[in-house]
Amino acid sequence: MIKVLMVASEATPFAKTGGLADVVGSLPGALRSFDCEVAVLIPRYRAIDLGSARRIYDSLPVWLGGVQHQTSLYQAGETPFYFLDAPALYDRDGLYGDSDGDYPDNAVRFAVLSRAALAVARRVFRPQILHCHDWQSGLVPVYLRTVFACDPTFLGIKTLFSIHNLGYQGLFPPAVLPQVGLDRRVFNIKGLEFFGQVSLIKGGLNYSDALSTVSRKYALEIQTPEYGFGLDGVLRARSADLYAILNGIDYGNWDPQTDPYIAAQYSPGDLSGKRLCKQDLIGEFGLPELAVTRPLLGVISRLTPQKGTELLIEIAPQLVEEDLYLVVLGSGDPVYEEALQTVAAACPDRIGVRFGYDESLAHRIEAGADVFLMPSQYEPSGLNQMYSLRYGTVPVVRATGGLDDTIDEGTGFKFQEYSAEAFLAAVRAAAAAYQDRQGWEALMRRGMLKDYSWRASAAEYAALYQKVLDDDKQAASFSQLQHQTQMRG
Repeated sequence: MIKVLMVASEATPFAKTGGLADVVGSLPGALRSFDCEVAVLIPRYRAIDLGSARRIYDSLPVWLGGVQHQTSLYQAGETPFYFLDAPALYDRDGLYGDSDGDYPDNAVRFAVLSRAALAVARRVFRPQILHCHDWQSGLVPVYLRTVFACDPTFLGIKTLFSIHNLGYQGLFPPAVLPQVGLDRRVFNIKGLEFFGQVSLIKGGLNYSDALSTVSRKYALEIQTPEYGFGLDGVLRARSADLYAILNGIDYGNWDPQTDPYIAAQYSPGDLSGKRLCKQDLIGEFGLPELAVTRPLLGVISRLTPQKGTELLIEIAPQLVEEDLYLVVLGSGDPVYEEALQTVAAACPDRIGVRFGYDESLAHRIEAGADVFLMPSQYEPSGLNQMYSLRYGTVPVVRATGGLDDTIDEGTGFKFQEYSAEAFLAAVRAAAAAYQDRQGWEALMRRGMLKDYSWRASAAEYAALYQKVLDDDKQAASFSQLQHQTQMRG
């Protein structure tokens, strides 16, 4: 039995802004089948209802830079989810910021989470592995290797740091170092220094025992200047410690045969329900009934440069000219929201747009669309293309990261160059293929039969945990042998 404490900033169903939450919410349960006992620590944000949780620690004080942060701990769920309650830090509307931008004290907010993780490991749940996710938990291995390096409590505990998106690095001015309880000696190129700033994700990369990321292609990409965001050199130096494990998806929540959100359930053997889902989606967005006879393109996305939103906006008028229909659900950059609103207002009978995130509508778009668009500039893993396969909604994706790993010519359409022209050409290829109903349904069925469940990914994580522990044992044996040899000498 391997005991693992995961530390993250979000997890479904409690708090979510993106795919990280889906991973942290689903992976622990899947690991139970592989002899792993997993607990998860996340902050207790305002939106988290503690009605089903119990308070297990009244006072879990965290000291940083001479300041005591009062926290308490709640627990919920079969897989223990621990919620770190510190109202002064987490009782806010957003997870990371509000309409004015990121919270200015985010360094302290997530430093407290990282230090609290070690308090949980000391007093509540003693793990063999601390599995840290993204920059918000990047200080866990830093504290373990510096502040607590000589603390026997943590002897033998290993760290795995998972990169979900290298584009978000947790960058702060050097003045935060005393606030987060770290000596300035860590502010160097082999520590946390990053072009004159403190990088919390660099702490995770430099101080962890092992690193992982969420697709094979992305593991290669982040070691290049194009996708490394200035950290490619660090990752190349640690390439022997970097492992790629593709994210899985939860078919308990995403399966058209059981989905409670969609107008009609369907399966690879009986696709009739998908047409009903398409009719329902067309009605929901106020598109004409004639749209049911033409390809309906769906998008569910953050509206950011990473997601290729500018490419979508650029080709939208051309999609209308080519007798295609488009529905979009997303939120993000106000410039992109305004541009999409303008495009939709000019063609209300062709393009429907909803801003924000609506879980049930996301399911209905996956079920009702014929084609799903993901023109990402980069995509570490991607989940929606895997959801789309399950729903028989053929993906059109850029060949990057997890999109390249999961979509092939037998299940969807890919384009290489990051340009509107290449994107439009791939959409046109999909629209042409749609006219061959027999061939299209065969394409749908092949995608629906793909298995990207968490089981395969969980098996790889369990094997990686064991490897990290075994490597430590081998290192310890070698050190002991060296010591014995020196004594004999």
